[in-house]
Amino acid sequence: MSTQPLANTLANTEVCSECQRLLEASENAREVWNEHRVEICRSRLVGKETGDELLRLQAKYARAYAAFQKHVQNCVQARFTNCGRRTS
Repeated sequence: MSTQPLANTLANTEVCSECQRLLEASENAREVWNEHRVEICRSRLVGKETGDELLRLQAKYARAYAAFQKHVQNCVQARFTNCGRRTS
């Protein structure tokens, strides 16, 4: 898996602005989820509230990524660019 953010990979290609916005939102949600997960593991936090927070962040990422994927499937411009091709 590449450590380079997908948004940087797409920076030099033509993509529609909505595709770029949705991609960035998805990556931001994934980063926040991962950062919280790492912090919770390091701190050895447990409990329902901790688990609920991680599930909320995971769901937020899943919704953001699903919106990106849906857009890519329906976007004419995305079909002819690298917009929908994940490299990571």
